[in-house]
Amino acid sequence: MRQPFRFALLALLLLLVITIALWRITKLPCWQMVGEVTCRVETGEKIVALSFDDGPTPEGVDAVIDELAKRRVHATFFLIGSKMARYPEQAKRLLAAGHELGNHSWSHKRMIGRSQAFYRDEIARTDALLRAAGVAHPTLFRPPFGRRLAGLPLAVEQEGYRSITWDVADDAVHNITPETYARDIVSRARPGSIILIHPMYRGNRVERAAVPLVLDGLAAKGYRIVTVGELLKGEQPE
Repeated sequence: MRQPFRFALLALLLLLVITIALWRITKLPCWQMVGEVTCRVETGEKIVALSFDDGPTPEGVDAVIDELAKRRVHATFFLIGSKMARYPEQAKRLLAAGHELGNHSWSHKRMIGRSQAFYRDEIARTDALLRAAGVAHPTLFRPPFGRRLAGLPLAVEQEGYRSITWDVADDAVHNITPETYARDIVSRARPGSIILIHPMYRGNRVERAAVPLVLDGLAAKGYRIVTVGELLKGEQPE
C-alpha cells in the first residue's frame, strides 16, 4: 500500500471516529462542551421535577392538565414556538392552571452546525410568544432532541436562558404498555431527578395513558412533584 494512500485512509478513519464521538457527545444529558447544563439537582429532599416536551396541542394538553389538577401537581412544559403560534390558547391554559412554561425552540430542528444567528432567532421567536402568553421572564431552555455542541449553549446563555435536560426520560416506548412505561419511569427516579415525558402528539398514546400511573407511582414512593424552577431553587451549591 502506498504511503499517501495509507495516510489518507488513516485520516478518513480518524475523521469517522471523531464524527461518531461528537455525535454521541451532543446527546449527553448531563454534560456539554461549553456553558452550564442541568439534568438533575443535588438535594436532600425527596422531590422530583416533572417536565413535558413539545406542542402545545389540544390533544396533549387535554390529556395531561386534568390529571395534574386532580393531584394538585404543577409541572414544566417546554413548548415549541411554531406550535404555540398555531395553538396560542393552549399555552395560556397551562399558565392559568399554574404550570411553568419553558422554551423548546421555534422549529424543533436539530441544533447542530448552524449559525449563531439561527440559534438566537429560534430562541427569541419562542421567547416572544412565551411573554405574550403571560410568562414574565422565561429562563428555561430545552434543546430539541437534547442535542447541542458549542454554538447552541452559547446562544442560550447569551439570550439569558439556562439549559435544562433530564436524567429520566421515555427513551424507548415502542411495543410497551402504559403500565410498563410508568414502572420504568418511577423506578429510575431519584431525589432531584428531572423527568421527561412526551404527551403531545397522536403517536404518544402510551405516554398519555401512563401520566396518571407515573404521578401515582411517584406519590406512592414518597416523592413530591415540583416544577423545574422550584427544583432549581432548592439545589445545593457544589
